[in-house]
Amino acid sequence: MPGGQITSNGNRGNMIKQFLKSQISAGLLSAIRNVGREIIILRKHHKGLHQASKIVGQNHLRLHLGCAHKVKHGWINIDLSSQADITLDMREPLPFLENSCAIIYSEHFLEHLDYPMQTHLFLKECYRVLEPGGVFSVGVPDTEWPIAEYAGLSTEGYFHIAKERWHPAWCQTEMEHINYHFFQGDEHRFAYDFKTLSNALTRAGFQKVQRRAFDEDLDSVDRKLGTLYVNACKPEAQ
Repeated sequence: MPGGQITSNGNRGNMIKQFLKSQISAGLLSAIRNVGREIIILRKHHKGLHQASKIVGQNHLRLHLGCAHKVKHGWINIDLSSQADITLDMREPLPFLENSCAIIYSEHFLEHLDYPMQTHLFLKECYRVLEPGGVFSVGVPDTEWPIAEYAGLSTEGYFHIAKERWHPAWCQTEMEHINYHFFQGDEHRFAYDFKTLSNALTRAGFQKVQRRAFDEDLDSVDRKLGTLYVNACKPEAQ
């Protein structure tokens, strides 16, 4: 009967998984999982390229890069998430014309890119597609805060707040909290302070790089605490 067939297939699948685990090293299994993940990302990216082709040629675009589930009305929300308007792998070139975007916004995404190469390529792409005078507005976890407190240069309560709000129970020592802040498991690839972020933006060609305050019309309220917000501009045409 159909139910029995499904159960049989399920058991067979479990047996195959158990056999593979017994024959393949943990490192190789991890590599296979990564390959599988990259294949899924590639498929989503190809779908996104088709989605983006429908708006290529338009000007004054407002891009929200790395939106996850925090989509913005009136923006083109881009991420690998199914909730995004366009699914793109942002390690790849952006499929938009040069000087076609008025503003690009990114919140808690940049730290997920490998530094410096992927970060530089991403920022150069943002610079390319922005129109002269356009703004790149970015928010990243503020790493100066936990380091300053660890070194005794701040008493703003980072470790207490992190334990209460953000970090898992196994984070008990200050160094465990700092490591989790840096890596978030294996999600984060790099940590920023203002000087480092400003240097990366400047190398990509941006000017007028300035720290800014939380903007309730733009930023996520649940990320207000502990986020470094920065605006950078593409120079006006000469």
